[in-house]
Amino acid sequence: MEETKLSWGKRVAYGCGDTACNVVFGMVTTLLTLFYTDYVGIDAVTVGLVMLVSRGFDGISDVVMGLIVERTKSRWGKARPWLLWMSVPFAASAVLLFTVPHTTATLQFLYMFVTYNFCTTICYTAINLPYGSLSVMMTRVSSERDLLSIVRMSMSPFGRILAVACTLPLVKLFGDDQAAWVKTMSIWAVIALILLLVCFYFCKETVEIAARRDNKDNTPVKIALKALVTNQYFWAALILWSMQSVAFTVTGTILPYYCKYVFGNDGLYSMIFFTETILLIAATFCSVFLLKMGKRNMCLAGAVLALAGHLLVFVDPHSFELVMATCVIRAIGLAPLNAVVFSFIGDAVEFGQWKTHVRQESLIFAGGSVGTKIGAGAASALMTGFLSLAGYVSSTGGGAVQPESAVQMIIRVYEFGPMIMWAIVITTLALYQLDKKYPAIMRELIEREAKGEL
Repeated sequence: MEETKLSWGKRVAYGCGDTACNVVFGMVTTLLTLFYTDYVGIDAVTVGLVMLVSRGFDGISDVVMGLIVERTKSRWGKARPWLLWMSVPFAASAVLLFTVPHTTATLQFLYMFVTYNFCTTICYTAINLPYGSLSVMMTRVSSERDLLSIVRMSMSPFGRILAVACTLPLVKLFGDDQAAWVKTMSIWAVIALILLLVCFYFCKETVEIAARRDNKDNTPVKIALKALVTNQYFWAALILWSMQSVAFTVTGTILPYYCKYVFGNDGLYSMIFFTETILLIAATFCSVFLLKMGKRNMCLAGAVLALAGHLLVFVDPHSFELVMATCVIRAIGLAPLNAVVFSFIGDAVEFGQWKTHVRQESLIFAGGSVGTKIGAGAASALMTGFLSLAGYVSSTGGGAVQPESAVQMIIRVYEFGPMIMWAIVITTLALYQLDKKYPAIMRELIEREAKGEL
């Protein structure tokens, strides 16, 4: 096995890809719901229905795309060329999300459904899944993947900063209407396009396994799927990745409503988000110093801290200071998992090859992506469903007065949503044992591959 040590230039270039993806994903999982309900006037339950149904299609597209990438052959490799081929459609699809016509409710629903799926089900999947797979094709060294993941996740929040912290001020500057959202998203789309091209140019696929090449790597779909579902550490990585995504979705979606209707000032959200994100970036990068604990142990400690810190909100949910404190503690606690979540998936690739003699980088990332998208979609649908049941009033100008039942529902969602998520993370990590097994597994894989076996 080649001990591929990556330069910092390659690590930063790789991180640019996730920064680009998070410009769009940040908008979809946070402010898009607010745009639909408060600037286009679409009922919250309709928005939730579109997102929930779309996640089902999105999950299917992940598996299909995983199989496509596994079979892709080009002069740039298997995963890397998709960053080039899909960068322009991806940028265009992000802008189309915000050009909802002011027409009948049925036509608005259809437009939302088509553009949402074009962006997330097709374009985002065709970019993000090959991008994630690329990390395993750049190096097989677990410690290098840890560093690659840390740099990636230290940079990715900058995309969310653009998409979330800077969007509402720009929207207000451009006129605080739907056209302002289109102009703002157009700026973010151009930036995302440039970052994707940087990632494509500097990141190369260097991992080549002779035994895989000599056997032509034509694993039947049935065998590939069986190898995937019997890989227990794939399931662990899927849960951890999904909960990381749910954490961003729950807090990112409900906090704009919380600031607007509980604190009475929607401008506070940019302050909260910016503070939490900057801390998350710093703490994520500092996680490199905690790697000696093992990624499982440091993630478990962080999850316990985040859960304990979140309990502060129960003291006084109307206190801006306490809510800000929970966000600060959550950023520190989430940072270890955020830093190495994709390294968990990379290790699951090696474990799967060791256990089943089938190596499947893209399909494992595809399966994990299914979980994270369905998790985020289900969380969004549940939140909008709860708001609708509580009597939330949608509007086209964003100035509706909400009933007390809706305000109380916003508080309850913020109180209990993160608690459930952190409990799942803690349970999964408590059962995780691959860190201890990994060195022996890699030694055996090296011996097998030297003999021409997977």
